[in-house]
Amino acid sequence: MARRIDVTGADGVRLAAWEFGDPPKDHRPDPAEHGVRDAPGVLLLHGLMGRASHWAATARRLSGRYRAVALDQRGHGRSDKPPHASFTRDAYVDDAEAALEQLGLGPTVLIGHAMGALTAWQLAAKRPDLVRGLIICDMRASALGAASQREWAEWFTTWPVPFATIADVRKWFGEDDPWVERPNPARGEFYAEVMAESPDGWRPVFDPEQMLRSRETWVFDAHWEELAQVRCPALVVRGLDGELGRAEAQEMVRVLPRGRYAEVADAGHLVHYDQPETWLAAVEPFLDSLGDD
Repeated sequence: MARRIDVTGADGVRLAAWEFGDPPKDHRPDPAEHGVRDAPGVLLLHGLMGRASHWAATARRLSGRYRAVALDQRGHGRSDKPPHASFTRDAYVDDAEAALEQLGLGPTVLIGHAMGALTAWQLAAKRPDLVRGLIICDMRASALGAASQREWAEWFTTWPVPFATIADVRKWFGEDDPWVERPNPARGEFYAEVMAESPDGWRPVFDPEQMLRSRETWVFDAHWEELAQVRCPALVVRGLDGELGRAEAQEMVRVLPRGRYAEVADAGHLVHYDQPETWLAAVEPFLDSLGDD
């Protein structure tokens, strides 16, 4: 089970953090109290349109050894979605930094998927004192460009919202979505988690316009410079059929001062969702090795 802890992000945005596993029975501290637990911290950051619950399988597995917390980032999950909030790179990085400090998790291991991985390595570069390890899951360091942003804007218009049932959500994103090359039930489940029932059917818990605003702050730029500034051990993980190509992933490992590489077979972009056990088998040896650093 997960326990909700609210933290305050940049410019006062309320963020929902979810701690997996039970605190020690003899010490259940106030969430704002710093440094009260001996277990090393892990902060998990989802990708664009995701939510903390997408990390549930990973966080539960890690909670036996770590203080595992997943964050609903601004505009996502149960965190605030103010209409005029900032959705810049700095805002996302500052939110993660604030969460680490308010939860007393640092120095922590950051685990990020896609946009969350970019936030993770940018924070690791900015605040090396707060980060002792980094796992990057299927995120490119190169610029994606204007065509990619246009494709996303067009894709949102194809969604048959509202969906009549949650089964329709699973079917559309797992089979009927024009971006689906072959049936992918895991993808359908992934998107079912970011839908909520409303009077006229099922709608996303996020605002697509806010997602596009979030995305436009990073798709036009490359992010190699921040990678080179990461001083902690870092693992780059790609799905064999994901969006991060092998050549770019290996170049990212070369640029990272202490980079390592892993890939997960039979997985697409949603690596940790497509193949949760294989994903964990790829990342756990890296986590084990951090005790030697």
